[in-house]
Amino acid sequence: MSEQLKFIVEQLNKDPFKKSFNLITFDSLEPMQLLQILNDVLAEIDPKQALDIREEMPEQTIKRMCALLGMLKYKPPGNLSDVSIFRQGLVAGRKPVVHPILHWLLQRLPELKKRAYLARFLVKLEVPAEFLQDDVINDTSHQYEELVEGFKTYHKECELLRTSGFSTAEIRRDISAMEDEKDQLIKRVERLKKRVESVSNHQRMLEQARQLRVESEREESLTHQKQEQKNQLFQAEQRLQRSHQQLKDLRQAAADANPESLMKRLEEEIKINSYMVSEKLPKELEGMRRTVQYLQKIASEPAMGQADLQELEDKIKEVDAQINQLIEKRMMRSDPMDDKLTLYRQQASIIIRRKESKAEELQEAREELAAAERELKQRSSQAQASEGGEVIRGDEMKRLVVKLRSKGTVYKKQRQEIAELKAEYGVLQRTEEILRQRHETVQQKLQTVEAEKGISGYSTTQEELERVSAIKSELDEKKGRTLDDMSEMVKKLNSMIVEKKSALAPIITELRSLRQRCQELTQEYEDKKAQYESCTVGLESNRSKLEQEVKALMGETAQEENQYHYINSMSEITEMQIQRAAEEMKAYVSSDPQERKKAIREVYMKNISEQELLGKKLREKQKMVRESHSDNMEQMKMWRDLEQLMECKRQCFIRAQSQASIGQVIQEGGEDRLVL
Repeated sequence: MSEQLKFIVEQLNKDPFKKSFNLITFDSLEPMQLLQILNDVLAEIDPKQALDIREEMPEQTIKRMCALLGMLKYKPPGNLSDVSIFRQGLVAGRKPVVHPILHWLLQRLPELKKRAYLARFLVKLEVPAEFLQDDVINDTSHQYEELVEGFKTYHKECELLRTSGFSTAEIRRDISAMEDEKDQLIKRVERLKKRVESVSNHQRMLEQARQLRVESEREESLTHQKQEQKNQLFQAEQRLQRSHQQLKDLRQAAADANPESLMKRLEEEIKINSYMVSEKLPKELEGMRRTVQYLQKIASEPAMGQADLQELEDKIKEVDAQINQLIEKRMMRSDPMDDKLTLYRQQASIIIRRKESKAEELQEAREELAAAERELKQRSSQAQASEGGEVIRGDEMKRLVVKLRSKGTVYKKQRQEIAELKAEYGVLQRTEEILRQRHETVQQKLQTVEAEKGISGYSTTQEELERVSAIKSELDEKKGRTLDDMSEMVKKLNSMIVEKKSALAPIITELRSLRQRCQELTQEYEDKKAQYESCTVGLESNRSKLEQEVKALMGETAQEENQYHYINSMSEITEMQIQRAAEEMKAYVSSDPQERKKAIREVYMKNISEQELLGKKLREKQKMVRESHSDNMEQMKMWRDLEQLMECKRQCFIRAQSQASIGQVIQEGGEDRLVL
């Protein structure tokens, strides 16, 4: 609550409110003052709310505030969700009701200003259905709705322009600069025309210059067409090379077409499909399922803040550190047998990777084939729709079939390679198991021999040194390959740079002339700019002087007008007082008693006499009260004594009745004993 009060006081002390509150003075405000501050904040949001609540009925004030808060979509806190309680608290100006409203309004002041502005135009008027039967009202309603939609569109465009970064001042400056340049160019053209008109045969020279410009533009267009034709020729040559290569592949595929090869291809295709169905696709499906589960888990979790992200990053760093420690421990405690089997493991992993890469290439090739078939169907359907028949002839179909067969042979070869790799992979797995068993037996024997000789751990140290040397040799080989690649890349870059330089040479020569022209124009622009700025400075200084003189004269005029109005008002007041004094004197000296009674003096004298008579009566009454005071006090005392006496008698009577009842009971008890 203290933070809320602090925020409210800080915002009220700033523009546009400029209050001088502190926490104590704000907390000690009266309910009416607190409501006035709330009304001032609402008036800042909607200027129509700028009223003095003392001049308005409380019901109207609360109705107006509640309507505006409802339009702004204010929701009271949980303990004030009841509308009646909220309205009562707002009427009474209670702090638990007003303070949250102020806090909510001051937090969202710009947003609420915009919402209040839009509400003036977007809140639709509810027209009863029976009134809409009238054609005029119905047309007016439709026109109103169209205007509302138009306002929405214009407002969106205005917001886009405001957020787009364009400045109207910059655009105006650019427009003015362009207009100045246009005027300067027009003047230059006129000057050149005047110069040319003095030259003989100027019309003929102008016509030749025009033809020269047309021919230069034509030359540029022809150069552009020539470049485009070169590009088209290059593309056609590339297509021709691809067609020759496809023809060569098709001829090779046609030479291998026989039943045995077809059966072999089908067997390979079956093997590849079985591998895709049993191994590759289940792995991809399982990976996708894990990804979906992970994404669902992330989506079901609540939104994470900066603290949660920092905590997760710390956990990730801790887990990475633990993994590095475990890797180091594993390297320190590595099994020699595992180090000997690394070669076989590497071969097995290489085979698996090659198998997976071939499967992926096969999948991509199938997708390309399916896309080509879809495109073929689409083109054929388009051709049928346009020409009414098939476009592909027998020769073209044969070529397509040959092409597909060649791709089928390549596909079967790859499938055969995958089958061979799978068989080799099985053999290597079995070999790895046998070698691991042999290695374990040999390692055990070696450890016993080392323990007997007193050099236990020698073999592991030797293997570690060999492994480190192998790693070093691999790194050296990678460095050598990297250096070769870098040198090749440098050569390619140098050749590309030479090509680019040769291509850019004519452009650079043209650019030099353009730069020289640009320098001349820049120099001319700087000269004109200096002249313009000097003229602008002179005009600006004159304008500032004139503005100061105008302001001084306007201030004097306003002061004289104020003096005139003040003297005029004082003269009117004096005239009214003189007129009133003349009427009073006329009534006082009049012989008519009715007129004299209307005089203010007579009225005041009558009031004075009435008040004197009233005072005299009150003094007499006071005197009577003082004289009878002692007797009245004594009588009152006697009545009090009488009251006490009667109360005492009542108590005695009650006690006597209670004692009589007790005695009767005792007497009845004694008689019962006598009877027994």
